[in-house]
Amino acid sequence: MEELREVATDSAPAAIGPYSQAMVYGGLVFSAGQIPLDPATGQLVGGDVVAQTEQVLRNLDAVLSEAGASRETVLKTTVFLRDLADFVAVNEVYARFFGTHRPARSTVQVARLPRDSAVEIELVAAIRTDR
Repeated sequence: MEELREVATDSAPAAIGPYSQAMVYGGLVFSAGQIPLDPATGQLVGGDVVAQTEQVLRNLDAVLSEAGASRETVLKTTVFLRDLADFVAVNEVYARFFGTHRPARSTVQVARLPRDSAVEIELVAAIRTDR
């Protein structure tokens, strides 16, 4: 049986609970949900949902890189929004981040997110084989 591998990088916020930033198994990366925390301070970034989404995606980029994956190998994302009225703004940031790559995605509105952030995103990605 293939071993599980924990992913941990200082380039993304440390987990704020008893979990990993991501786990790798079977050539796939399963990330924890990332909220808009600054990795250097561990504090929630200020600003609107656009600024928060940009930070979340930077955090996920760092986790992907540490795991041996990239945004181009993301298979599926789940976006959690405090307010579905933010969908258009988040979608614009998301589209810039992924460019022409279009992973499968689910987006849901939730009652509350950790640290009262406006957005949280988790993903599943394939490990790059051309490394």
